[in-house]
Amino acid sequence: MQHYITAWRSNDPEDIRSLFTPDAMYATSPNEPEPWRGREQIVEHWLAARDEPDEWTFEWKLLGVDGGRAFVQGVTRYRGTGRSYDNLWVVQLTGDGRASSFTEWFMPRS
Repeated sequence: MQHYITAWRSNDPEDIRSLFTPDAMYATSPNEPEPWRGREQIVEHWLAARDEPDEWTFEWKLLGVDGGRAFVQGVTRYRGTGRSYDNLWVVQLTGDGRASSFTEWFMPRS
């Protein structure tokens, strides 16, 4: 998680690349018809939709791990806009800690 947050803050392509396997899949919703595939496409889409480092906060907790699959619950709050989201991430990790699959759910908070 710390590496993900570092990449989220820096928006540095190398920080983002280091999170994923070469053939990783990143879905911004569980029913995403066209998930991002491969590190380069993940970096491209991440940067196109990036958040600036000082515009958000993120609190998280690990809900559990099943083999190499991690379940993370979080809350993202955007400064200045009042937008807040509940997050659930399901991340399939390889032995070296990189994600081969990343699926996120985000729901606006009331």
